[in-house]
Amino acid sequence: QVQLVESGGGVVQPGGSLRLSCAISGVSSDYYSIGWFRQVPGKEREGVSCIDNVDGSTYYTDSAKGRFAISRDNAQNTMYLQMDSLEPEDTAVYYCAAAYFATAQSMCTRNVKIHGIDFWGKGTLVTVSS
Repeated sequence: QVQLVESGGGVVQPGGSLRLSCAISGVSSDYYSIGWFRQVPGKEREGVSCIDNVDGSTYYTDSAKGRFAISRDNAQNTMYLQMDSLEPEDTAVYYCAAAYFATAQSMCTRNVKIHGIDFWGKGTLVTVSS
């Protein structure tokens, strides 16, 4: 009964900022990671940033380092992705995801077509354009 619901996408100019939110419910294990993936038409869905529920360790793909920040608010059952200094190359549908028995790094770097992800949100569109 795990449910993930994204929000916060929209249109922003290059250099601008956006904050994505993911409402999380129904997770039944302490051993999991959550994170954000993105996808553009014709390309593979790729990990952007993930966070380990056990120790809070985080992982960022190279293009996100220094610009994006992942966080969680357990009291509100919400995960966030703060995105600053946005670039046109960041344009994509962003998906909230959860994976049991995964570290942040293993979740974000796996080939999702081969190894899979346990739960997905439906996505929110981010468009970076002038």
